[in-house]
Amino acid sequence: MHDERTRERRLSSCQTASCGMRHGLTISRYNDYIGDMFSGIQAEIKQSKPFSSLEEEAFLALMRTADQLAWRGAEMLKQHGLSPTQYNALRILRGAGAKGLACSEIGERMINRDPDITRLVDRLERRGLVRRSREQKDRRVITTCITPAGLEALKALDGPIEEFHRHLLGHLGEKRLQALIRLLEAARE
Repeated sequence: MHDERTRERRLSSCQTASCGMRHGLTISRYNDYIGDMFSGIQAEIKQSKPFSSLEEEAFLALMRTADQLAWRGAEMLKQHGLSPTQYNALRILRGAGAKGLACSEIGERMINRDPDITRLVDRLERRGLVRRSREQKDRRVITTCITPAGLEALKALDGPIEEFHRHLLGHLGEKRLQALIRLLEAARE
């Protein structure tokens, strides 16, 4: 009963027609939104006021989820002596094969933007995980390749990473994961 009165008060105070116009909500969409409002992200971040729109709520839920998954991933990689950006760069270089890549190409392929790929590569080179060389045709171009030690480091992580991903997201099942991938792709368009 309390929930129903709260919904009615919110609907009347929002002046249903103008609320729908401002936020793109239909009455049905608004009712669904209000009904689910006090669960999920709103409860997690202890926000007492309703979100201004479904888009805001979706954005914050996505940011919160990405942060939690990234933190768990960073903690897992820390046990193996790598940061997420180092791991990502090594994976990119493994995919590039023996020809390697220039720093700018590594930067373009990174999952998370890193403004200083050169320093990232410096750290990996000091650890013996990558090597750099100048192109013979154009001495200005420096190519970075993964070393056998870098390949071994990734090979040792392949199984644990696969299990980690399964542990974090496997409970969603194949159909929901495919739907999630499609939705995330659409959001990036």
